[in-house]
Amino acid sequence: MADKTTYFERIFEDEFMPHSDALYNFAYHLTGNEDDANDLFQEALMKAWRFVDKYEAGTNAKAWLFTIAKNAFINEYRRKVKAPNRVELQDYVVYQDKQDTPLTSGMEMREEMFQYLIGDEVTLAINQLPVDFRTVILLSDVEDFKYDEIASILDIPIGTVRSRLHRARNLLKEQLKSYAEQLGYQDKRG
Repeated sequence: MADKTTYFERIFEDEFMPHSDALYNFAYHLTGNEDDANDLFQEALMKAWRFVDKYEAGTNAKAWLFTIAKNAFINEYRRKVKAPNRVELQDYVVYQDKQDTPLTSGMEMREEMFQYLIGDEVTLAINQLPVDFRTVILLSDVEDFKYDEIASILDIPIGTVRSRLHRARNLLKEQLKSYAEQLGYQDKRG
């Protein structure tokens, strides 16, 4: 059993951990905030560890991790949608405090920095996309997955990947048109 545990630890360290930054970034873009991203990231790694024996060493570890994260994100979303709306007193007090002092709100430093980076218009535009489109953009254009890998991760046909990617890029193009013009870019087609 010790040899098996050592083998799984090696797989985890050698094949999964090199993708931890990309996995966290994917979780952050899916959830939109640091706390939820941390939770999703940790859940994905815990599930990867729990099911490491199901992973075939030497295959696409990054795609395997992203699939776990995507499924965990969807499951949490479904759980939240089915849960009845509840308002906790503490949430109300925090909300009121934020309303009273907008300059001293408890925004996480990462979120604040993320919002005001130069060129952040692209990031904001991506984050405003519906989750299905945002996910394919991130997997294709940020993480460089191939269409067949994206189809496998998202469990959708390749044609759907292409369609969503096309629509997502068109939405981004429209959202970023005025920003590009401010930077001096012109549409030479028309």
